[in-house]
Amino acid sequence: MPVLGINHVALEVGSLDEALAFLERIFGSLTLRGRVRGMAFVDLGDQFLALAETDRRPGPVEERHIGLVVDDKEAVRERLRELGIEPLRGRNLDFLDPWGNRLEIVDYREVQFTKAPRVLEGMGFGGLEKTARALDELREKGLA
Repeated sequence: MPVLGINHVALEVGSLDEALAFLERIFGSLTLRGRVRGMAFVDLGDQFLALAETDRRPGPVEERHIGLVVDDKEAVRERLRELGIEPLRGRNLDFLDPWGNRLEIVDYREVQFTKAPRVLEGMGFGGLEKTARALDELREKGLA
């Protein structure tokens, strides 16, 4: 069976409250989908991020990461600068959260990842347009 996409990603964190506050400082208000003992679930449109509280200290890793799609990558870069969070070296906008989880910020307009227009509108992002390069990649796969 083919994989249709990502439903959620789970990150290990030392404190749910601190992790939620960290993400809110960068991305603004979050919509909490739910919370149970040791876990919190943050809505990301039609997907979600699961945060799992652990008492072991996960360390940073080189390649394991989550790519978060945003409408304005440069605005996130500026917010990280304001917060004193140093991006990792490289061509992408990656940074570590306080528990060593690597987060990669991806601009919606520049990648193949696509939301249906009604989903985008419902999320408050109607009118986002793909770059020519992203559209070419989608066309090559017969997706645009």
